[in-house]
Amino acid sequence: MFKITAYGVRSNEVSYFNDLNKNQYELNLISDLLTHENVETAKGSDAVLLRANCVADATNLAKFNEWGIKYVFTRTVGFNHIDLKAAASYNMKVARVPAYSPYAVAELAMTLGMMSLRHTTLATSHAEEGDFTVAPALFSREVHSSTVGIIGTGKIGATEASLYKGMGAKVLGYDPYPSDFARQFVTFVDLDELLAQSDIVSIHVPYFPGQNENMVDEDFLKKMKNDAVLVNTARGELVDHAAVLQALQTDTLGSFATDVLPDEKIIFGHQFSGKLPNEIVESLRELYPRVLMTPHMGSYTKPALTDMIAVSYQNFEQVLANGHTDNDVKLD
Repeated sequence: MFKITAYGVRSNEVSYFNDLNKNQYELNLISDLLTHENVETAKGSDAVLLRANCVADATNLAKFNEWGIKYVFTRTVGFNHIDLKAAASYNMKVARVPAYSPYAVAELAMTLGMMSLRHTTLATSHAEEGDFTVAPALFSREVHSSTVGIIGTGKIGATEASLYKGMGAKVLGYDPYPSDFARQFVTFVDLDELLAQSDIVSIHVPYFPGQNENMVDEDFLKKMKNDAVLVNTARGELVDHAAVLQALQTDTLGSFATDVLPDEKIIFGHQFSGKLPNEIVESLRELYPRVLMTPHMGSYTKPALTDMIAVSYQNFEQVLANGHTDNDVKLD
């Protein structure tokens, strides 16, 4: 029987893996992410199924190759956690899940934007402390008379745009490849105009290593309104967090909300009683509630999880039947 070891499987996800397993694959469900320390748990498997922040580097892939594991699949859109060069050297197959419910990340991005715009986190924090006064800091704009800028108008970005448009906001979009689908919800403008006009800026750009690291840098932030809200639910590598920290400290940025961070592997999935291991992230955390952080939970919804697992199983079914999948990752 074909055996799959899946990593990063939370307790409430086990039933989804079992219920969607129509081909009756043998499953080895590991709650921890793949690391150098637990890689031995894959021994005896035919395939592994990863998620973001799993360590699928040359060291672990060499061990997979030694054990005869030729299928290194991920249930995520991104695949930069897999060393593709090493995978190619071992003639391994790599596949991904190219899409899942776009509402999962879009709704979280909008929620973070609205929480920041309406200062609801500050208000609920005051209430938790017994303070029910209406402080001047709670004074806010209304989204229906605000402008929202969406950078990256693929399925997720366009979906968030549709949600904001439904609330009456003016929605601007920037994308090098504007789609007719997105045009239903956004007015496309150049990036500088979007930054200058938007009260909320939401990022939905793919991360391309070596090409767009720190696209949100000091110059980018200077083009935004001083009281604007910046939301990132895409990838932490896209943002220069030191520049964001400086902008917040100098009051040239209103607030920052993020579901992704630098050094995610040493932060997400861990509980800290003291300071965080990344100094800049710790400094940002101390600015709560002007800074809101969530633990990379954008895709953590029932529809998105179902899509991720179902497509992953489909990938295994296709590769075993045809030697390839509709979602192969190019290894050269």
